Amino acid sequence: MGWKITLAVVALVVLLALTVRARAANVDVSGTWKGSFEFGGDSYPLTLHLTAAGNTLTGTVEGLPTTPAEIHDGKISGNKVTFWLNTDYEGNTYKLAYTGTVSADQISFMFGTEDGSWSTPMTVTRNAEAAPAAPETADVTGTWKGSFDYDGNNVVLTFHLTAASGVVTGTVEGLPTTPAEVHEGKLDGDTVTFWVLTDYQGQTYKLVYTGKVSAEKIAFNFGTDDGGWSTTLTATKAM
Repeated sequence: MGWKITLAVVALVVLLALTVRARAANVDVSGTWKGSFEFGGDSYPLTLHLTAAGNTLTGTVEGLPTTPAEIHDGKISGNKVTFWLNTDYEGNTYKLAYTGTVSADQISFMFGTEDGSWSTPMTVTRNAEAAPAAPETADVTGTWKGSFDYDGNNVVLTFHLTAASGVVTGTVEGLPTTPAEVHEGKLDGDTVTFWVLTDYQGQTYKLVYTGKVSAEKIAFNFGTDDGGWSTTLTATKAM
C-alpha cells in the first residue's frame, strides 16, 4: 500500500507544479495600448508600443514631454509588467517607473518619479488592429465579347454572365455547340471559373474557363479539362 500512496503523492506534486506553471505563464502584451492620466487638472493621453519576447519587454511611450520615450529594463512576470523611462520636464530629466497589472485587454498602471515624490494611476487598453478589408468581389454580370485564334481562324465568343452571391450562371455563344450553358460557375474576388460542354468533330469536350477580372475586361485562360489544348482570350464588357 505504501508505494500506492507514494505514487499518489508524486502525481499530486506534479499536478500542482503544472498548475502553478500555467498560472505563472506570462501574458501577451505585444501590441499598441492607449490610455490617459491626470496631471495638474488636465488629461494627457499616452500610447504604448510594446513588444514582448520571453520575460523581456521593449518598446516606446508616446505623449510625454520627451516623445517617443524608450522603455528600459522592461520585464514581464506572469501578469505583471515593469519598466522605466526618462523624460524631460521644465528643464529637468525625470526617471519614471511603471508597474502594471494585465487583465483581459487592459493594463492597470501605477507610475511616477523614481523618488516617489509624484505618482498616478493609468489604465490603458489594447488598440485593436483594423481587420484587413475583405477583397472586393468583381462584377461580372453582363455581356462580354472576345476572340481567340484556332488553326488560323479568329473565333469570336460572347459570354452572357450573371453573378449572385458568388455563383455565376449564363451561356457562351460562338462555340460549335451554341449557346453552351455555364456549369459550376464561381466568383471569388476577381477570379471567375466555370466549365461548358461543346461538340467538335463528333466528340464532346469539357472546356474549363478561369478568368481574371480587371476594370471592364476578363482575361481568360481556357481549354480542355485533360490539358490537351488551351488558349487565352480577353473579353471586354459590351456597353
